Amino acid sequence: MEQTNKQAALAAIDRYADRICRLSDAIWDFAELSLQEHRSAELYCTELEQLGFAVERGVAGIDTAFCARWGSGKPVIGILAEYDALSGLSQQAGATEPVPRTPGGCGHGCGHNLLGAGSMAAAVAIKEYLQATGRPGTVEFYGCPGEEGGAAKAFMARDNVWRNLDAALTWHPDTVNEVVTGSTNSCIQTQYFFHGLAAHAAGEPERGRSALDAVELMNIGVQFLREHMGDKCRVHYAITDAGGRSPNVVQAEASVLYMVRSNKVAEAVELQKRVDDIAQGAALMTGTTLTKKFIDGLADTVPNHTLEKVLYANFQALGVPHYTPEELAFADKLAATCPAGAPVPSIAAANSTELASQVQAMQQAAGHAMNEFLAPYYGGPAFEPGSTDVGDVSWQTPTGQIHLASWPNGTPGHSWQAVSCGATALAHKALLQAGRVLAAAAIDLYEQPELLAAARAEFEQAAASGYVCPIPPDAVPTLVD
Repeated sequence: MEQTNKQAALAAIDRYADRICRLSDAIWDFAELSLQEHRSAELYCTELEQLGFAVERGVAGIDTAFCARWGSGKPVIGILAEYDALSGLSQQAGATEPVPRTPGGCGHGCGHNLLGAGSMAAAVAIKEYLQATGRPGTVEFYGCPGEEGGAAKAFMARDNVWRNLDAALTWHPDTVNEVVTGSTNSCIQTQYFFHGLAAHAAGEPERGRSALDAVELMNIGVQFLREHMGDKCRVHYAITDAGGRSPNVVQAEASVLYMVRSNKVAEAVELQKRVDDIAQGAALMTGTTLTKKFIDGLADTVPNHTLEKVLYANFQALGVPHYTPEELAFADKLAATCPAGAPVPSIAAANSTELASQVQAMQQAAGHAMNEFLAPYYGGPAFEPGSTDVGDVSWQTPTGQIHLASWPNGTPGHSWQAVSCGATALAHKALLQAGRVLAAAAIDLYEQPELLAAARAEFEQAAASGYVCPIPPDAVPTLVD
């Protein structure tokens, strides 16, 4: 491939930079929760149609999911976008103290407004490349709602949406610039509703059947289960309805939300069955009845080192964002509000003492709270205890991810500090550079079929056990009651 073709394609991101950043800011302003991102999704669809993409709305039967396509034939490269916000994180942009825009309102504490816009920048550049060169190939930009609760990518995986792709690429805002590797936890969320009989707790307790007792007994049963599950398994719960505020009434209704995690999705599915059995036992012990509501489920991540190396080579060539003195001063002031004790950033530092020393030296050389460097590539075994529905994509096609420093070092995820950064120059620079790196890597995949062949061979071996979908056949995307 002539370098001029790649440079010309990436120049499209510069031409559309203002438009893409305005879109990101609009999504930040909408701050719509999972599976409710109607304005956000429609804004993307309208913009992409204006840019010449063919847009399919309602992918996998999800109102706020879509796919925008350009080109024809193979290879087909998918670019993944998210755009849901979080509750209780309303925050003014560019502030260095917590100042809600709307008390109790929502905010983009995970930076998904940036994620979607940066991915769109990549799709625009890839379209420019395919159009200018006339090469065969297709780019598919997927709008994936509900990452924070809904797992749209997993529902799409249940419908085998990702098997059509030759590769999928995505990114996520973070405190560090790096290529992502390693596995994550799978996760299944289920809400349990116990139904009993109300009665006077003192006068006629024998006539009552306590739904709250059932919730408490279920929780006790799960506590005993913890001794008999794998080391990497996790089970969390939240009581979503304690039955009311009157202790002299036998609670007739109560509910609890459970989150079951395990490193491998097949293990999570089996562990979920055991939790279901405990719930049934709690109902039997209390004389109540039980109904369940499946919320979401997602798989562990299958890393692909071939794609990681392509992404890293392009990240090295393109570099990381750089900042003005004013932007660095803002970052330093904001970082001072973050909790102390943040670990050395990057997956490399978390898994290699030698690389951790290198990252610390890079931080010291940067001299500011923004990690203005590319973390070393780490291609060894790694594990992150969190969960993402990108994992379901990675079980159906080779998948690669990167992180871009979008807020200062030490900024917690899902924090007001992250929201504050989300409509600033720091964030805009991150999303545009993410788009460039993803697009440049995709162009290499179009130009060098041996890279895709190697990525596919690695994927076939890593995913040889087969994808176990955590989404039941009859489940529909839903929210917690």
